[in-house]
Amino acid sequence: MKSLLSELSDDFISLIYPHFCEGCLGPLVKGEDILCTACLSDLPRTNMHLDADNPLALKFRGRIPMLGAAVFLRFRKRGKVQRMLHALKYKNRPEVGYKLGLVYGSELANEGFVTPFDMILAVPLHPSRLRSRGYNQSDEWARGLSATAGIPFVTGVLKRVRNTRTQTTRTRLRRWENVRDVFEVTDADSVAGRRVLLVDDVATTGATLESCGRSLLEAGCAGVGVVCIAMAQ
Repeated sequence: MKSLLSELSDDFISLIYPHFCEGCLGPLVKGEDILCTACLSDLPRTNMHLDADNPLALKFRGRIPMLGAAVFLRFRKRGKVQRMLHALKYKNRPEVGYKLGLVYGSELANEGFVTPFDMILAVPLHPSRLRSRGYNQSDEWARGLSATAGIPFVTGVLKRVRNTRTQTTRTRLRRWENVRDVFEVTDADSVAGRRVLLVDDVATTGATLESCGRSLLEAGCAGVGVVCIAMAQ
């Protein structure tokens, strides 16, 4: 009886305060969560994990060795991916990152992309930005990936030691300069000899990911791969 009453109460609340899909903004029906069934099946996937010479991987070629690089979704201005990322980062919706991680983690596991990796690390925020936002959106993405890819997500290994300005309006060169020597490994023993899958929400030039990757390799990491939700052009 209690279960039935709880279910009826949830249905009643949903009628008055309906939940909306973060992709299309349409109402979610019972059994749907964060994204509607249509959006989940119609996400603009890049399938980059199937191509070793994909656009993200090429950004690192000749600069830093990569075990693999992949991007989940194609980014379009004013499209559903931009809308989801905006909700994740600026509208206090960390569950969006977790949901996307669950979906892509399963796909990466099924295709064998994650097989070489021992652990997942997320690109860290500076403590002041973390306090302001309340969460690191890349952590939520990493937790979702970990849950379905079967690779442990480890926190506290990477630290951002400088609070850099936003990368959004910077040129390619300025982006590289902005994140030079920004990250450090706080626990080298935890990454020594291990292969790390480094994750972030959005890649543009790859400068932030390269800076993190260099710090990990200098700390004795056996190899690095990267996975992002989207890649901006």
